[in-house]
Amino acid sequence: MKLIRLLVVDDHTLFRRGLTALLSQDGRFEVIAQAADMGEALRCVEHGVPDLILLDNHLPGVRGVDGIGALKAAYPGARILMLTVSEDEDDLAAALQAGADGYLLKTVESDILSDSIIKVLAGESVISAEMMTKFVGIFRAKGAPSQGGAAATASPNSSAADAASEPAGLALLSAREREILALIAHGDSNKVIARSLDIAETTVKIHVQHILRKLQISSRVQAAVFAVGHGLG
Repeated sequence: MKLIRLLVVDDHTLFRRGLTALLSQDGRFEVIAQAADMGEALRCVEHGVPDLILLDNHLPGVRGVDGIGALKAAYPGARILMLTVSEDEDDLAAALQAGADGYLLKTVESDILSDSIIKVLAGESVISAEMMTKFVGIFRAKGAPSQGGAAATASPNSSAADAASEPAGLALLSAREREILALIAHGDSNKVIARSLDIAETTVKIHVQHILRKLQISSRVQAAVFAVGHGLG
């Protein structure tokens, strides 16, 4: 199996080396280079083009979000996954607008980080659960689509006529699935949703899988955008 080639960009030497060692233990990954700042990251081109770049934001000189364009030009086709301590919504918005494929906090569990790398390479967008509320807030600030006409969202008790005007996937959701979708739009994690609804976290995971399948989408980020756009949450 072809290894996934990674470039790690972080100015904290211990964190960068620790992350490299951790990722190298996963048989799917190969860290082909490390860099402490944007200039060094751009010079790593001699090591080849990585499949994915793990990029910190708070770098000396040029910030990570400000260097995304240069990285994409230097490494055509490489995905960029932000891995940072910054919980600032402006940094999140700037990263996504610049073309980042995901935004994770450094508090992320190692298995979630590995899964996120795979998801990003599969074309999904990933955002830390802690940042989902801010992501949805950014989306709302830009103005969600009108809730009138065919985009109107029926409540679980809406009439059949109202439901018929909904997107096909939304009409397939059960009352519980709508409830969970609305909580996803608020940025709640599975654990928080489980606590709010007094159900098991594994049950929430199953509901989320059903929601994604029925809506024909592949990530919680897409689910949150869909929910806001159709008046849920």
